Amino acid sequence: MNPDLYPDLASAGSLAAALESAAAELAVDITLAPGRWGDAASAGIAAPVGTVPSGPASRGRRGPLHVSLSTGERCFGVSGWSLGTEMITGWTADLRDVVRAAVAWGSGLSLAELRERFPFLTSSELAEAHEHGVAAVVGLQWSWIRERALQEPEFTGFGLLVAAADAEPRLRQLSPVVSHRTLVLRDRTGFPSDPVIAIAPAQDGCPYRVQRFPHGGVIAEVGTAEEAVALAVAHLPAGLGPAVLGSKEDG
Repeated sequence: MNPDLYPDLASAGSLAAALESAAAELAVDITLAPGRWGDAASAGIAAPVGTVPSGPASRGRRGPLHVSLSTGERCFGVSGWSLGTEMITGWTADLRDVVRAAVAWGSGLSLAELRERFPFLTSSELAEAHEHGVAAVVGLQWSWIRERALQEPEFTGFGLLVAAADAEPRLRQLSPVVSHRTLVLRDRTGFPSDPVIAIAPAQDGCPYRVQRFPHGGVIAEVGTAEEAVALAVAHLPAGLGPAVLGSKEDG
């Protein structure tokens, strides 16, 4: 911590102590959580028990608002996650704004309401989709992968694979990501999540490969995208349903 940039934090002894002081000044109650990089320069502000309303799953399962320090200038970074997805982020020089934003985040305000009240906050297209449920998230993820395939028309194996997988309902209901041009299907939308099945496209003379993991565990090699998709479906776990919001850490 640079005392020239953060004299109030240096005086308080830590970011956590300074947040408590700012909350007292604002006459609001906050609950501190451990910081990601030590209590001196990072902290979390947890939603008080019972304050998050029912509604969209991503609003009812919000984690602490994480706070960190910039090293080059006086600025506090904030990041709010829910169900394995970063929902809100931003930077402000005012520690009181951090406390106000944390209270509002914990109260369950929508992302639009948070951005309107605190212009320094931003949220991604994926975060917005989370507020509309798992179908919106999975649909957005598939649209991104289709766009990626269109951006690489010379890589025909990947485009054919994406088209075949997107047309298969049992794969289309899963959460897709791409790792080194390998299509990875997961049963959860957030990070971290384990793969259910992975398919590597044909390239450089190599056939399509159906795998248990993004970079290994080859089940079989086949000649066409359609064969690869059919084989992947045949190796899905019995009773597997649509993907759900969250990560493997959410239980």
